[in-house]
Amino acid sequence: MAVPDAILDKIPHLPESPGVYLWKDADGTVLYVGKAKRLRSRVRNYVATDHAESVKTQALMQQARVLDSIVVPTEAHALILEANLIKEYKPRFNIALRDDKSYPYIKVTVQEPFPRVWVTRRLQSDGARYFGPYTDVGIMRRSLDLVKRLFTVRSCNFDMPAQMPERPCLDYHIGRCKAPCIFAQTQAEYGAMIDEVVDFLSGKPEEVVRKVKERMALAAESLDFERAAQLRDVLTHLEQMEEPTVVLEVEGGDRDVVGYARDGDDAVIALLRIRGGKLLARDHQFVENIDEETDEEILESYLAGPYRLLEERAVELLLPFEIAERQVLEESLERTKIHVPQRGGRRELVALAQQNARHLLEEARLTGEETEERAGDPVYELQRQLGLAKVPRAFVCFDISHAQGTDTVASCVWFQNGRPYRAEYRKFKVKSVEGIDDFASMREVVGRYFRRRLDEERALPDLVLIDGGKGQLSAAAEALEALGLGAMPLASLAKREEEIFLLGRSESLRLPRRSPALRMLQQARDEAHRFAITFQRKRRTVRTITSELLRIPGVGDNRRRALLHTFGSVQAIREATPEQIAAVPGFSLKSAQRILDALRASDALAPGIPATTTDTIT
Repeated sequence: MAVPDAILDKIPHLPESPGVYLWKDADGTVLYVGKAKRLRSRVRNYVATDHAESVKTQALMQQARVLDSIVVPTEAHALILEANLIKEYKPRFNIALRDDKSYPYIKVTVQEPFPRVWVTRRLQSDGARYFGPYTDVGIMRRSLDLVKRLFTVRSCNFDMPAQMPERPCLDYHIGRCKAPCIFAQTQAEYGAMIDEVVDFLSGKPEEVVRKVKERMALAAESLDFERAAQLRDVLTHLEQMEEPTVVLEVEGGDRDVVGYARDGDDAVIALLRIRGGKLLARDHQFVENIDEETDEEILESYLAGPYRLLEERAVELLLPFEIAERQVLEESLERTKIHVPQRGGRRELVALAQQNARHLLEEARLTGEETEERAGDPVYELQRQLGLAKVPRAFVCFDISHAQGTDTVASCVWFQNGRPYRAEYRKFKVKSVEGIDDFASMREVVGRYFRRRLDEERALPDLVLIDGGKGQLSAAAEALEALGLGAMPLASLAKREEEIFLLGRSESLRLPRRSPALRMLQQARDEAHRFAITFQRKRRTVRTITSELLRIPGVGDNRRRALLHTFGSVQAIREATPEQIAAVPGFSLKSAQRILDALRASDALAPGIPATTTDTIT
């Protein structure tokens, strides 16, 4: 079974994340649509065997000439997108999936005065909240069971308050309902409870857990141990919830969603087409030779050109960032209105489009090359936050370490595509600086590092990160400028407030604490600190041991080496007997006793402080 080289080159660089893959023939006709929890592993199975057991798969792979893929946040999203694409393209090899099977949702009728909660397989634009889809019905049933245990949601079908029964049902008498139907529970109280139900089903159980704990404590205090035990079991189930749900507010409507990713003078624009509330397709446009253009200008050119010429456009267009010619473009697009969402479900759609744009850009860069890994989302976020023209796939971080101005060393750690690359770690002994001078030390080390890389014609990083503030940043900038590398992107990360300083910017940049880009920078900074302080402690330990032994009369270099080779450390020598030391070649019982007396005398000068004690290291 001959698989085209273009497909074989693409498969190793697919992400190991949820998504949908499409096999197409030479004319671009979709032959098969499939979903995957891990795209790369799933697609690789198609070319790894000859599929002798499946005539259909053999026929599919004989006709397949193009592989396309769409990444999505979760497996549940992949399931929905797969079903939508099958209905849209009706691929001939998806016969087994051509049914109207739907997956269950939990529906909360928040549009009603007294909302109800039940399971449904139909999504309607009725103002209700839908939670799902649940690919595992067992998880859905456990979620619904927890709702019934925790909350007294009514199970009747009365159209309240228009229809009200004369007396409460059995649920009231067994404690499953507080009978809002006879006004034993007010509408406000019932609505507050429904808000808790929505929080729980939205995958935010923290507040619900807190309230359950409070109720369990009150039940125990009032000696209602049966109720306390029930709440304890509920709490256990809450803490074991396996899968957060996907919240859908069914609105219908048509949208076009634009994602944008750039790396130097290459960029890609991804367009998600949503019709009737369903994601039906993804189009894309590669852009090249854009070295002198801004991101806004590139996006405006796409909207005024290829997008405006589309035969079908949605009434709503979502963009990832604001553009200067928005009003003019809206007029040229006629019925299409442009929005730049900042939060909520629409912003999540833009994030999905952005993820697909990055996926396409990485795929184009990696295919046919020997690069082993794709850049992750935090790397692209760092590019956006720092305003870099090029994606910082490779960046280095420098740190200085010393002990009260002595044994000053430095470290340089290399991160490739957001992960440590230890083969490129480097450590330095600072040579030209006496005492405490972090700025001069940083200037020396950065200069030495990049001078050597230039001399050896080795690859340079896309970003230089410095552990410190404005002073260390300026010192590193001076070193780079002296080597003709003044244009290299440079930033520093100050530990106290986690501020990022950039050259030419007076105010610091503060990223959200949960920002993946900030966490990546913190990881690099901490790794550089660990590497530097380990090297510094090792140097100081060697110096301390050496100087302590050499201070003893009659112990020279040869005898010192013999003692350390035999005992391993000064502490072990201190704890040895004269006979054990005298057994070492070159020592007598008299010289052994003299060594022990000298070591004990040093202990008497600093009682309780081991010889290997380290000072505070900065």
